[in-house]
Amino acid sequence: MKHILVPIGTSPDAHQTLQYAVDFASQFSSKIYVMEVYNVSAGAGTTLANVPQKLAESGKERLKEVIEKVDTKSIDIKIATYNGSIVDGLKDIDKELGIDLIIMAPRSNDVTEEVYLGNTSGKIIKQTDIPTLVVPKGSIFSPPKVILTAFKSGILKRNRILNPLLDIKKKFGSIINLLLVKTPGYSDDDLRINTALMDISSQITMTEAPTTYLGVLERFESQHPDMLCVFRRKRGFFKKLWEKNTISKSEFSARIPVLVLSVKKD
Repeated sequence: MKHILVPIGTSPDAHQTLQYAVDFASQFSSKIYVMEVYNVSAGAGTTLANVPQKLAESGKERLKEVIEKVDTKSIDIKIATYNGSIVDGLKDIDKELGIDLIIMAPRSNDVTEEVYLGNTSGKIIKQTDIPTLVVPKGSIFSPPKVILTAFKSGILKRNRILNPLLDIKKKFGSIINLLLVKTPGYSDDDLRINTALMDISSQITMTEAPTTYLGVLERFESQHPDMLCVFRRKRGFFKKLWEKNTISKSEFSARIPVLVLSVKKD
């Protein structure tokens, strides 16, 4: 896990997420890139034409201010700025550097307290294929002892999808508990669990529910996980995010970090 990227939004608590990322990265000797995105494309109106330029000029200074609030623990933190959309910026930086993990808060301060994933974080989850660790506001890093890994299909086309989960287990000795949620219309193939996933697990539970995340909610309290791991599929845990970029706390709320792994072309 060499390169970790932390998108910095407008939240006054951005340094808390960065501190979590630093504490996490220090365990792996990773480099951290903090990212500021601004958009100078047309659409803001001529009266606001100077605003994007000012944001671009002040972006690096603001990131430096955020970094100054953090105990960097000798971690190499680099600043990356991008003119355009957050998704395009992430994809370009990933292509250039190879990002192993994004660490971000579930929302910035531009949405209400009732929202779990905000517009920007929702886009990142929905539109990128980079593994992402969603860290609740105010979280203090501690090695995860139990990771609940939930899915509705045990099929994984590439074992390397599991690399972030494997890295975390290896580093911290985490226990991996699997939860296979049988949703309506499941096939026998869905019940075949990838051997690499089986090899790292300590416990396998099967349950039936209308959706994967409802299955997780039903089992969450009995499992007592320190981290939740789910897969980014077109029809998976965050299914409702394919219809919109925000998801409310009434639909899903977790007080623990959520590791989202990508399953491409599913």
